[in-house]
Amino acid sequence: MKRRQFLTTAGLSMATGAMAAPAVAQSMPEVRWRLSSSFPSNLEILSGGANIFAQALREATDGRFIIEVHPPGEIAGALDAFDMVEKGELDCAQTALHYHWGREPALVFAAGVPFGMNAREQNAFFRHGGGTDLINEVLASHKIYALPVGNTGCQMGGWFRNELRSVADLRGLKFRISGIAGKVLQRLGAVPTAVSRSDLAGALQTGKLDAAAWVSPVDDEKLELASVAPNYYYPGFWQGAMAVHIIINLDKWNALPKAYQTALRMAADVANADVLARYDAFNPPAVRRLVEAGARLKAFPTDIMDASWQATSDVFRETAAQDANFQRVQDAYIAFRNDQYLWWQVAEYPYDNYLIRQRTKG
Repeated sequence: MKRRQFLTTAGLSMATGAMAAPAVAQSMPEVRWRLSSSFPSNLEILSGGANIFAQALREATDGRFIIEVHPPGEIAGALDAFDMVEKGELDCAQTALHYHWGREPALVFAAGVPFGMNAREQNAFFRHGGGTDLINEVLASHKIYALPVGNTGCQMGGWFRNELRSVADLRGLKFRISGIAGKVLQRLGAVPTAVSRSDLAGALQTGKLDAAAWVSPVDDEKLELASVAPNYYYPGFWQGAMAVHIIINLDKWNALPKAYQTALRMAADVANADVLARYDAFNPPAVRRLVEAGARLKAFPTDIMDASWQATSDVFRETAAQDANFQRVQDAYIAFRNDQYLWWQVAEYPYDNYLIRQRTKG
């Protein structure tokens, strides 16, 4: 082919391609959805993940797929969004699926469980260990499809009025903690107690509460609890990581063009990575500020960790015996976790531990 002819042909091909892209975009429908978040605005990183997700989706579709983000209580309560998505009254929601473990116990593995995987391991389980497929199989009977859209990483153990010296100190302890973790600690004598975020300081000051778990340092510092419950324990062993999800009405998901389904997955990936990165970036300076404000960092005593491990095993075994979905997801989850720690034991943990020791040497 002559040079002039080649350039003319190539130019025509590129021009055709340039015209074809907008034509394809114009053939896609305009979609408007509403999303209700389960997280209040004071959980800025978690609630903000919904906005990151919606913005990424809007940009990926050239503004043809718009999701309006609403805070809890505006169109759905924090715990009502699941039911509304199931019924098709709401297009989608941002939530932590373990909120609904009373209906579907297996959903605890979609968020975080006592002595569960860390955020990296959990993400690997969702993406390459069959975790997302397993969770969506459980959700199918509720006409819901879910995508991971954020993670807090490992959380703190909470604020305690008094120091913990042994597992005996958990007996009668009025503790703001919920879900399957509350059931585990109840085995050890703790008393799970429901108190709203706004009432935590007052409840700890008056003795209505002895301890309260919230999230992570960057969230906890807004509570200003160091003066009433200065003992700030770690780690939050009841959630080695906590994933949040976008849940979508299954009929509406299936009705989307494949291109939009892909765009949704990509937008969820963007938010998933960014939320965890924000927690990793903002927790270290928050810990420093909390200590300066009077927080006393303390590790849980070993016998509390060991007793909690055993109680967790008992709760899991009993729950699995009563629920086939829980058994199925638990088996896959624990097998994947055990394999992960083969690797972490060889490389990740020794590497991090060495650097931590070097840091303490200055």
